[in-house]
Amino acid sequence: MQQENTSIYTLPFALLCLSSLLFSASFNMMIPELPAYLTKLGGAEHKGLIIALFTLTAGISRPFSGKLTDRWGRVPVMAVGSIVCFVCGFLYPVISSVAGFFLLRLIHGFSTGFKPTATSAYVADIIPQNRWGEALGMHGLCFSIGGAVGPAIGSFIAQSYGINPMFYASSVFALLSIVIVMNMKETLATKERFNRSMLRIKKDEIIELRVIPAGIVTLLSYSAYGVILTLIPDWSEHLGIGNKGLFFTAYTLSSIGIRFVSGKVADRYGRIKVMLVGLVIISIAVLFLGLGNSVEGLMAGAIIYGIGTGILSPAVNAWTIDLSLPQHRGKAMATMYIALEVGIGGGALLAGYIFRNDVSRIPSIFIANSAIILLAFFYILYWQAKTKKGN
Repeated sequence: MQQENTSIYTLPFALLCLSSLLFSASFNMMIPELPAYLTKLGGAEHKGLIIALFTLTAGISRPFSGKLTDRWGRVPVMAVGSIVCFVCGFLYPVISSVAGFFLLRLIHGFSTGFKPTATSAYVADIIPQNRWGEALGMHGLCFSIGGAVGPAIGSFIAQSYGINPMFYASSVFALLSIVIVMNMKETLATKERFNRSMLRIKKDEIIELRVIPAGIVTLLSYSAYGVILTLIPDWSEHLGIGNKGLFFTAYTLSSIGIRFVSGKVADRYGRIKVMLVGLVIISIAVLFLGLGNSVEGLMAGAIIYGIGTGILSPAVNAWTIDLSLPQHRGKAMATMYIALEVGIGGGALLAGYIFRNDVSRIPSIFIANSAIILLAFFYILYWQAKTKKGN
């Protein structure tokens, strides 16, 4: 058991954060350029699938990554996620068809199905319970930095040197993440040797029922991110912004600022209060994106969205761990991430279906999504009232 006064700022935690930063930058640097890349391949009408397929396999892999995290170990599962990113970066330049592109997106999705699940369990292993919100906030901060610098770097490389060098740069970032992970100490006390039986998933190994409330909030709130990933590149181009990663940089930088305090606030005042505030801000941000038809409106929406996600994310992650049992942390985090992938993928798929390469439809999609996010707000109030009544 960790001592309550143990500092979270240790070398293992720092290495974990650096690895996640590089991993996040690796797959995020592609996002702004993939819609245009798919258009060149002849698949402009299927842009919603860019994110949806990626999140599909990420979600499918979560039960496996959760089970492997709880039995095989945190470190090898983190390594597998980074290795998939490393390999995929070299395969994108080889693909020349729409079908091949989408097949690779399916494979690439496995990366985010593995690494974040094991990483969250690793954080819970090395950090005292009363500091989980703060630690997950700081880790999320580093992941967000990767999400900020990745798209900007990716767009810069693609515009300056071409799309293929951008893919190769993605592999380099993933490789650096692997090197760090493989030099970290395993924290799972009862680690087992890998065997094929670990890949056989039973019904009761897919979902951790204790964390379903956190999963519902995650699914509804992250639908916005799927919409944003699908529509912002085209919306940015429509508004005359050359670097399509600018939105992601702006929202991530604002998220970084708030994450310095949001995790601590969640530890001190409770997850529920913090999540409610975060959801309201995110809903306002998405509404702002729908109503603002200018570069200034886009950047304002990005900043507000970053503040909202910076408040919400650490609280939801910590709440998930709060609701789970120590021996099922991997499965619990996998459940939460399954909900995240369904939310992102569903948002992306629906946005792409309605969008159909018609920019005039984008504002109404954002406005409608703002209402969906508020459903998470009211669900938390319902859950809280039901829980108090049960006690």
